[in-house]
Amino acid sequence: MNGHLARRTEGFSESVIREMSRRSTVHGAINLAQGFPNFPAPPWIKAAAKQAIEDDVNQYAITWGALSLRTALARFYGERYGMEVDPETMLTVTCGSTEAMLATLLAIVDPGDEVIVLEPFYENYGPDAALCGATPVFVPMRGPEQRVDPDELRRAFTARTKAIIVNTPNNPTGRVFSRGELELIAALCIEHDAICVTDEIYEHILYDGTHVPMATLPGMAGRTVTISGASKTFSVTGWRVGWIVAPPMLTAGIRKVHDFATVGAPAPLQEAVASALGRGGAYFATLATEYRARRDILLPLLEAAGFRPNRPEGAYYVLCDIGGFGFADDTLFAHWLVSEVGVAGVPGSSFFSRPELGRHLIRFTFCKTDEVLHAAGERLAMTGDLARRRR
Repeated sequence: MNGHLARRTEGFSESVIREMSRRSTVHGAINLAQGFPNFPAPPWIKAAAKQAIEDDVNQYAITWGALSLRTALARFYGERYGMEVDPETMLTVTCGSTEAMLATLLAIVDPGDEVIVLEPFYENYGPDAALCGATPVFVPMRGPEQRVDPDELRRAFTARTKAIIVNTPNNPTGRVFSRGELELIAALCIEHDAICVTDEIYEHILYDGTHVPMATLPGMAGRTVTISGASKTFSVTGWRVGWIVAPPMLTAGIRKVHDFATVGAPAPLQEAVASALGRGGAYFATLATEYRARRDILLPLLEAAGFRPNRPEGAYYVLCDIGGFGFADDTLFAHWLVSEVGVAGVPGSSFFSRPELGRHLIRFTFCKTDEVLHAAGERLAMTGDLARRRR
């Protein structure tokens, strides 16, 4: 049966993030690997979902999204960012931002095209490009501040470049791209007639800097695909409600892929998200404040335990240098940490095109309650002693 699988699957492995979640369950560990909150979603969004089910919103919504949600999204983008979004021709509701990214790339990329991916990157981006038959071109973010070298980025753009993927706030680095960085990317996209696909799922989880949607920059509204979703903002990662904002011509193609891939996102949950978007800026400000507090709990605990964490500007992840523990392999360290210390993280190599680039790193998430973060800190405090005994 060896020859029955498509060659496009040969370079793939299972998600390392979700593998570490499974290992966490097996070992009874604290799961700081996968980015889902362990606290409840806001009561008002749950109430809205229950009400939609009671109101018999239980059948298919229109394929590209319930009108109520598309209207709410158009209003949201207009009021918050000044974007002109037509709910009829520029919005597609998807089964999470993961489907949104794949549907977008399948719609805009042909085999043989190149897709620029800034690394470290969320683990889906490389396989997504490969599934389209494209060649991912990886451009590193370097140094402690995780900045892209402008000359290196310019060299990455060629006549074959079809798109660049930009994730801000960034997973796994926590970087919030500055307006200047985004303007450079925009200029290169315009020069090379490329599309910018932005993953903005963490747009409301900010500690430093300002979230600037790429579509708001001059010349970019017609060549930007903006991806976001409800998962992180409303602590409903299992609901799988994401969306795509794109110019009408691109939306037409994206909707075709989405239609045949998933038909549509869950109808009652779309109504709940439409209602939740009306909560406005006060909720988003509180969200960021609460996550900042969680970040500020975990960082000193990691430092005290001997990790060398970066300081995220947004999102809810922290990358840590593990060089002080005597492990030459990040995957071996992560497996040891979950089984012997009782805390799950994600090996840094899973966020790079070449594993050796991330061998010195591990990623933790802090989308957990204060109690869980402190409990994790108590366990992680043993890491150094246990690592020395192991040697």
